[in-house]
Amino acid sequence: MPSLTSDKTGGASPPQPAARRQAFAAGKGPPDLFPGASHPPEDIYAKVKERLAAEAEAVGFSRMRVTTPDAVPEVAERLQQFLEAGRQGQMAWMSERAHWRGNPAALWPEARSVIMLAELYTPDHDPLGVLDQTDRAAISVYAQGRDYHDLVKKRLKQLGRWLLAQVPGQQIKVFVDTAPVMEKPLAQAAGLGWQGKHTNLLSRDLGSWFFLGSIFTTAALPPDAPEISHCGSCRACLDACPTGAFPAPYQLDARRCISYLTIEHKGPVDPELRPLMGNRIYGCDDCLAVCPWNKFAQAGSEMRYRGIVGAPPLAELAVLDDAGFRARFSGSPIKRIGRDRFVRNVLYAIGNSGDPSLAELARGLTGDPDPAVADAARWAMGRLAEG
Repeated sequence: MPSLTSDKTGGASPPQPAARRQAFAAGKGPPDLFPGASHPPEDIYAKVKERLAAEAEAVGFSRMRVTTPDAVPEVAERLQQFLEAGRQGQMAWMSERAHWRGNPAALWPEARSVIMLAELYTPDHDPLGVLDQTDRAAISVYAQGRDYHDLVKKRLKQLGRWLLAQVPGQQIKVFVDTAPVMEKPLAQAAGLGWQGKHTNLLSRDLGSWFFLGSIFTTAALPPDAPEISHCGSCRACLDACPTGAFPAPYQLDARRCISYLTIEHKGPVDPELRPLMGNRIYGCDDCLAVCPWNKFAQAGSEMRYRGIVGAPPLAELAVLDDAGFRARFSGSPIKRIGRDRFVRNVLYAIGNSGDPSLAELARGLTGDPDPAVADAARWAMGRLAEG
């Protein structure tokens, strides 16, 4: 189900228009949105937007921009081409709700504005450094701490409540990743950044490392200008991909993407791709980490996104049962894939480690109740035996 909330104002009667305008001018209250206002609605909403941006920063977002639900008409055709090529892999939910995903205006027809927000999680270390430590697990930067769904949604709700207090009678719905919302095209239309050749969003002064959240609202806020691509002739992200998941610039085949394979793909991974996964057991940061625009990236301020998971030894992770897995990754986005898929990934990493001391761990899992885990264990033993 979509991750959303919808709030409506109500309760006490608003103050009289003159008093409301005076309070708003002093920064102490909402604007007058009722008949007889001395300012045109556009001017009122421009002031609301200006203060909303300041409030967004105050609650922890790095940047806010605004667009309209109908600002990305090209998305439907692009999505359809992606689905017809089968590049979504096992992500059936993409096609099941394509009518909403391809048309943000259809998701909530009453919405007049989409507020797009960015929250930084910029790493304080080289995310690619762990790839040389083949006996340890490489886990994506975004999954190093608390689950961003929870933290971003909390901030969105807080900001949304503030907005509703300024525009009585309006409504909002907030979305974080799990809803059928094409966040990246909307974020580009709002001017937050642009979709690079790796299809992820990046910014000239935020870099690559930020989460996206959105607030759909019936309030008609002035939209911002869209951003354009600043990738130029650079191919760093395309060339860095270990599995060749980009058939062309600005196109992704999820079936070859390590993030998809380790998180979304159920069952055994194609044997051709397993050696290319290295020690990446949850996500992959290669295409993000090599982007030259990261040299301008700002530091993230939310410490809860950092330092909890690290790069644990593969030997520790391979022996986790369901209870141990849940306990170790409680509150982490990693928990969503479950113990079986996680240990499957760990066994692929063990097979790629070149460390014969890990062979016994793999042997002990060849009889695992989960067929994909047992298959991965046998594969790991075979790889290590090859020397």
